[in-house]
Amino acid sequence: MTVRHHVRETLVGLAGIALLVLFWWAATSFLPPVGAFARRFAPEFALRALGELAASGLLWPHLVASAQRVGVGLALSALLGIPLGVVIGSVPWIARLLGPSLQLVRMVSPLAWMPLALLVFGAGSRSVVFLIVLATLWPIVLSTADGVMRVDPRWLLVGRSLGASRWELLRTIVWPGIRPRVLGGMRLAVGVAWIVLVPAEMLGVDSGLGYAILDARDRLDYGELMAVLLVIGMSGLALDGLARVVLRERPLVRRRGRRESLVVAVAERGN
Repeated sequence: MTVRHHVRETLVGLAGIALLVLFWWAATSFLPPVGAFARRFAPEFALRALGELAASGLLWPHLVASAQRVGVGLALSALLGIPLGVVIGSVPWIARLLGPSLQLVRMVSPLAWMPLALLVFGAGSRSVVFLIVLATLWPIVLSTADGVMRVDPRWLLVGRSLGASRWELLRTIVWPGIRPRVLGGMRLAVGVAWIVLVPAEMLGVDSGLGYAILDARDRLDYGELMAVLLVIGMSGLALDGLARVVLRERPLVRRRGRRESLVVAVAERGN
């Protein structure tokens, strides 16, 4: 992909954002009559409030608190979801045993667990992290299990025939084979976590972007409310871009090379 193509894609994306802002301005400043309630959500009020929040330093603690909760929730989901996905994908009877139960729990909205989260963990960050884990666990589990099922069994057969240990099989065959699926599940989980975060932070916490929205609503500061919504959208966009870079898949040639290196390494060990 050339630099010119990147520039063209960036300009098209910026044009789309400009159209969105134009629609926002028309819907709140131009079309409603003077004195209408919708005019309180106009871009000029939101941008002014955003500048005041950034200058006062009140915005940053909320943003940091939300980022920490998302990070902890995603880390726990990965620690639980990747091993569980490997087990489900590699052991057929476990997949048949747990499949219906996992699907049943997955179909329950994470926000439906709010009352249980409050009863078990109380109001605070632990309830928020619990809901994020519930929301992000399933994309990781299902993507990992699907990746394990798609691993070419011939590579595993070659590794076993050459006397490779389980760790060697996992490191040089299974992991390179499931890595694209795992990273895809992680990227999906990042977006889901950011979407669930805001309503989850309305569970009695005293910090975070969700709390900031409630606080602005209670003070009838609609410009600040829209400013926080802007921050949530821009932060989510930046988080998705970061996930694209960090969770970027390596070239296929390199993955094949790692698999082929197992055959060489095990053959040399046998000699």
